Amino acid sequence: MDHEAVTEPNVLQAVPFFAVANIEESVRYYADLDFVMTRKWIDQGKLRWCWLQIGSAALMLQQFRREGHDSRAPSGKVGEGVSIYFQCRDALAIYRAAARRGVKASRPMVGNGQWETSLSDPDGYKVVFVSPTDLPEDTELSETEAV
Repeated sequence: MDHEAVTEPNVLQAVPFFAVANIEESVRYYADLDFVMTRKWIDQGKLRWCWLQIGSAALMLQQFRREGHDSRAPSGKVGEGVSIYFQCRDALAIYRAAARRGVKASRPMVGNGQWETSLSDPDGYKVVFVSPTDLPEDTELSETEAV
């Protein structure tokens, strides 16, 4: 590859691909966080894969098959140990929207100069929303500010 001839970046986005046990449940979970399905694959009348967009970030979900030649039945939660960080303008807005909809999220706290709130989806994938702040490290959002 000739690096001198390239004037614009070739790689534009990384999109995590999550294998999920129940795609309908996962889609509902992410819809409650304001993700929007912008692409999908329907196979034999069933949703098998989708692209969920939030701002300029995205996730892909695909339900793993439990039977057949391409089946994959994991022994535990497939998302355990996987964390995806979303850089936001306002992570607190994500936290507040999740709380209003009854989605469990960690109380926002400042770490590394950023507000951070994390959630765990139905398959154990950890999604974290962060946004810059000038507040001191370990500042926690108070109960009165929460919603």
